[in-house]
Amino acid sequence: MSSDSIRERGASAVVERKFQYRQLLFLAYQSLGFLFGDLSLSPLYVYQSIFSGRLKHVLNEDAIFGAFSLIFWTLSIISLLKYALIMLSADDNGEGGVVALYSQLCRSAKLCLLPNHQASDEELSTYRKPGSSNGSTPSSPLKRFIEKHKNTKMALLIFVLLGACMAICVGALMPAISVLSSVEGLKIEAKITNKSMVSCISCVLLIGLFVMQHRGSYKVAFVFPPVIILWLVTIFMIGIYNIIKWNPRVYQALSPYYVYKFFMLTGKDGWTNLGGVFLCVTGTEAMFADLGYYRQTPVRVTFCCIIYPCLVLQYMGQAAFLSKNLSAVPISFYASIPGQLM
Repeated sequence: MSSDSIRERGASAVVERKFQYRQLLFLAYQSLGFLFGDLSLSPLYVYQSIFSGRLKHVLNEDAIFGAFSLIFWTLSIISLLKYALIMLSADDNGEGGVVALYSQLCRSAKLCLLPNHQASDEELSTYRKPGSSNGSTPSSPLKRFIEKHKNTKMALLIFVLLGACMAICVGALMPAISVLSSVEGLKIEAKITNKSMVSCISCVLLIGLFVMQHRGSYKVAFVFPPVIILWLVTIFMIGIYNIIKWNPRVYQALSPYYVYKFFMLTGKDGWTNLGGVFLCVTGTEAMFADLGYYRQTPVRVTFCCIIYPCLVLQYMGQAAFLSKNLSAVPISFYASIPGQLM
């Protein structure tokens, strides 16, 4: 092979790598506005949801630190470990979601109660990932057990349908919760006391958002990323400011020991209000459910390098602020914003 050919191949490889990097950054940019909007807005309402009901009377530094520890480990285990690192690798020909996962299982084993093993499906090479063997693999005992019993197949199908129903419910509830929580900030800044006014403004915004959907995800994905980037940078800086100003010791709450202290302080009521903790992962399932719009690598890079650290520092900053301002829990996020930014 001549030296000119070697140089040409090296140059083409460099161009290809640059193209791949640009495509990765482009998709990561789009995913910021399309996948992570609800997850990024969760700091608006998590703490006030945790310390609602009877927990309003169990407020001290250890309780606040315990709530942050619960939030941190929930984000780390469910959002980071489960979804970003594990679930994104369980795609079905590039598609995500519970139905796609069930379809992949049904092609690998005779688990489906519906006729899905068609000749046309078997001819599609895209159903096999690069590097996977086309030969038969040893059957596991669990696979053989499910294939032999119709009741287990029925139970699996029911779980899939329940998962799809939950995804639809979350899709209906998340926009309303996120927009309503955002507009509630007007009650503080604009001094709006009429609750119906807040609801009307939220409805107008929701209608406007859904009207834009007909333009397609490609165009819509260009509208929201700048807003989300500005939002993430802002809450990141506010989080760092609150940590330094109010309570630098809040880093100690990263230890799971504070989870134990939280339940020791709150008892049964702490377990009852765990639903408020799980609001911190609202919208996480979009990483897997909407995987078909993007690839695994851009979603992973966006979440691990941008979303996760910004959210952790924001929640940590809120905890630092609340540990010294316990009466501000009902408006925790808005109260934690420095006065010069309001």
